[in-house]
Amino acid sequence: MFILNDELKFPDPGEADEDGLLAIGGDLSPPRLLLAYRSGIFPWFSDGGMIHWFSPPRRFVLFPSSIHISKSMAQLLRSGEFSITQDKAFAQVIQTCANRHRINKGATWIDDSFIKAYTAMHELGYAHSIEVWHDGILAGGLYGIVSGKIFCGESMFSTISNASKAALIHLCRSCSYELIDCQVYTPHLASMGAVLISRDEFHSLIKNSA
Repeated sequence: MFILNDELKFPDPGEADEDGLLAIGGDLSPPRLLLAYRSGIFPWFSDGGMIHWFSPPRRFVLFPSSIHISKSMAQLLRSGEFSITQDKAFAQVIQTCANRHRINKGATWIDDSFIKAYTAMHELGYAHSIEVWHDGILAGGLYGIVSGKIFCGESMFSTISNASKAALIHLCRSCSYELIDCQVYTPHLASMGAVLISRDEFHSLIKNSA
């Protein structure tokens, strides 16, 4: 494991341990975050003020054309029950993601420093959100970083059943991205078509999407 200093540099992602932990330290400044995502690296959490940077040996990704949409979900989307926007409530989406993690899991990596950093990335045009509204109230959404033609998903939430699915489907249907980076495996995203690929394959996709 490497300890980062003020130099804007990361070690080779292939040096990460079996859990994907590559380095600790550094900061969440826009230049460092941009370099990280362009290198297939992401910050997952901060422990004692030390940021932990990851590059898993197997990356969980979703190819937009492969997303699974059930008949009931397709019917729901056609019904007009949800209205969907982009970048209309980024601050509300990231804060709600943090709050829902605390409620559901008792803790979250999306602390004040992460919220501040990703809000800055949003203001610079690198971080984006998808919002799902129900009767004028935010019911679900997601946010992430765009690197080339890859959307690097950071977190998603629902307060109403299927709202986060609607956000992800909208993202895939936008035809704006060649790949959605889901980072690590979850059964929920696997059910929607996400798959595991090797680190090398993921880095090849990053390089070709720049």
